[in-house]
Amino acid sequence: MTLYYTLVVIHIFSAIIGLGPGFILTFLVLKAETMTELRIGYVMRKRIHVFVMVGGTLLLITGITMGLLRPYLFTEGWYVTSFILYLLALAASPLLLRKEAKPINQFLEDYEGEEIPEQYYTLSKRLYLYEHVTNLVFIIIIILMILKPF
Repeated sequence: MTLYYTLVVIHIFSAIIGLGPGFILTFLVLKAETMTELRIGYVMRKRIHVFVMVGGTLLLITGITMGLLRPYLFTEGWYVTSFILYLLALAASPLLLRKEAKPINQFLEDYEGEEIPEQYYTLSKRLYLYEHVTNLVFIIIIILMILKPF
């Protein structure tokens, strides 16, 4: 097996490890009925996010390395589009997701009681929207990687 195909295998496993768990992060807390369940859901989200970060980093490294080994990839529309979309999705994490998550995390620390107040739903609405849009971008990238349409 050549270095390139070894990178392809690592790239695919990185997608499974990194993107797969990322698709469920929102759903871990959507059905929470008490603050305890919500807090546990957010702890799980944090732990799972480690896989997303490691897999996502490996995706970027292997993707760029494959392009360096096969420079013609930088002329392929599907590769360049996937790369740009991936960078945009990566930028969403510190620019949008972290910004929206910060008040929620503070709320979870400060709020006392078991009933989930309406304030939480107001705070989480945009975070979940951004997470779903980011997931849609990742789905588009996966489709581009599989079909290579242009």
